[in-house]
Amino acid sequence: MMKYWLMTFLFSSMAYSTGNFSESLDYAQVTYVKASQSLNGSWCFDTQVRHNDEGWQHYADAWQVVNQQGDVLGERTLFHPHDNEQPFTRRLCDVKIPANVTKVTVRAKCNLHGFGGQGIVVDISSSKGDGYSISK
Repeated sequence: MMKYWLMTFLFSSMAYSTGNFSESLDYAQVTYVKASQSLNGSWCFDTQVRHNDEGWQHYADAWQVVNQQGDVLGERTLFHPHDNEQPFTRRLCDVKIPANVTKVTVRAKCNLHGFGGQGIVVDISSSKGDGYSISK
């Protein structure tokens, strides 16, 4: 089990830091993000995820908003498989992004392979970009 965890961690770190990712639906893929800033300054993220969920043994189980150093700013846990709902969108609000941060990455994971699929880099200082839109 430790060997599997270490391999998953190393692959996830490599995929995040180099921009490389697997296009296989064995890995959870973030396909679109809609970010909106609340009046109190916090953010909501409506994130679309695609994965070949196969029941409880293999499903997308979370997605995260991380800064460019990989620090987790928010996480949405997915409590069940979405076998018959692909892609699916879920919301996470009250994400606090420090004033000096202009870009975050939204990435998803599955319970079997961890991270390693496509994430989307969101420039929160813009109004839209490749795979995302922003409203303030």
